[in-house]
Amino acid sequence: MGVHSVTSLVVSFLLFFSASSESNDGTLRVGLKKLKLDPNNRLATRFGSKQEKAFRSSLKEFRSNDKNAGDADIVALKNYLDAQYYGEIAIGTPPQKFTVIFDTGSSNLWVPSGKCYFSLSCFFHSKYKSSRSSTYKESGKRAAIHYGSGSIAGFFSYDAVTVGDLVVKTQEFIEATSEPGLTFLVAKFDGLLGLGFQEISVGNATPVWYNMLKQGLIKKPVFSFWLNRDTKSEEGGELVFGGVDPKHFKGEHTYVPVTRRGYWQFDMGEVLIAGKSTGYCENGCSAIADSGTSLLAGPTAVIAMINKAIGASGVVSQQCKTVVDQYGQSILDLLLAKAQPKHICSQIGLCTFDGTHGVSMGIESVVDKESTKSSSGLRDAGCAPCEMAVVWIQSQLMQNMTQKLGFFFVLILEFLKNPQICERMPSPNGESAVDCSQLCKMPTVSFTIGGKVFDLAPEEYVLKIGEGPVAQCISGFTALDLPPPRGPLWILGDVFMGRYHTVFHFGNEQVGFAEAA
Repeated sequence: MGVHSVTSLVVSFLLFFSASSESNDGTLRVGLKKLKLDPNNRLATRFGSKQEKAFRSSLKEFRSNDKNAGDADIVALKNYLDAQYYGEIAIGTPPQKFTVIFDTGSSNLWVPSGKCYFSLSCFFHSKYKSSRSSTYKESGKRAAIHYGSGSIAGFFSYDAVTVGDLVVKTQEFIEATSEPGLTFLVAKFDGLLGLGFQEISVGNATPVWYNMLKQGLIKKPVFSFWLNRDTKSEEGGELVFGGVDPKHFKGEHTYVPVTRRGYWQFDMGEVLIAGKSTGYCENGCSAIADSGTSLLAGPTAVIAMINKAIGASGVVSQQCKTVVDQYGQSILDLLLAKAQPKHICSQIGLCTFDGTHGVSMGIESVVDKESTKSSSGLRDAGCAPCEMAVVWIQSQLMQNMTQKLGFFFVLILEFLKNPQICERMPSPNGESAVDCSQLCKMPTVSFTIGGKVFDLAPEEYVLKIGEGPVAQCISGFTALDLPPPRGPLWILGDVFMGRYHTVFHFGNEQVGFAEAA
């Protein structure tokens, strides 16, 4: 749930810390629990059922074989519906308990304040009361955070924060006095604990993770996530502060350097469908490993290609038909003229950025006044369909290089002249349903990181709700378009991190992935 709308998905990655203990290797581990998906409540896949019973509190202690792990804190995680992982911390002296998201896509700690009087959400969650804590210190600074799926506002305070057996002294956090909207009202969590870099911390507050290191509570500047995606297992996985557990992965991790401090951002190579390149990332893409997102999000253009390839149902929108009908020939002409694919949609006036920077001031010079007037309503709304058309045509060109040009032109022109093609392309936004009985026929979708190809099989990228004839399946791929300079950006959330054990190495500023055990 990144600060700058990176995790605008309502399906949140949540962590529930039921109990904790420090193992003999100095690590603190948090175990996960799983609950079965509710086929009769689709809302549950986003926010969690309102009627489920309280989680049973338990912790399974693991002993690490990593003798070099150093002191660490291990937090047991619980998993709700393969979509929510949330955990418990405490603030104040004596401790006041809260459930929070452990989120690598943001950097602040916030919980509802006892002074939150006018937001309905606050009445359904635990609230921090400073008057009850002997270690509370006033700050006075105001704070506000805007997420894609909600926002909070309040003020900063200082107090002791307990994570597992570790007590972080004088931690700066936000007391939320305003939580408008439905997101936090129906969410299972009270607040959020960010594990990103300080560069994206609102108010430049020092993240909890930084203070763990500064105060000597953790010796090794590493934390790692293992998510148990076995739907038949109650154990959901664990978050390890200060090390890794060798039992949770196979082989060695592939490490890539952090390219931009803020999110855990790194360079990613090609995206492949059934082993074939989509062409979208032929010049490289940026990605983040985000524990605050349940699904795997990426640019609309290529997500639509993936969802089409796996048979996801739905339609793009009426804008798609309009864009193809009015601008299809221009797209083809520019591609044949060797124009940069990422610049085409801005050149014809449908996007306010060209893949690298904003160009809204230059749109008038690209299209004449008459077309500008008629297409003003399409701008940006038509950007995503335009990019999908460009990527589709480009991919067809790459796949038909050995065929006669005449055949290729017929193929492309047929696409451009037939707006009905949009009806056969699934909606890249929100939920895209797939046929559960067709899982064995769906292609593998792969991502290239650090020169290594990481595969996702259909059963790994499809979320299955229920069993038997009433089972429902949802695509794990969803669209999220971030404009430059932060975007375009891929967000590898729970769908990816559940398949690959993920290590966040703060000391070396690297992210590592290995096959999860």
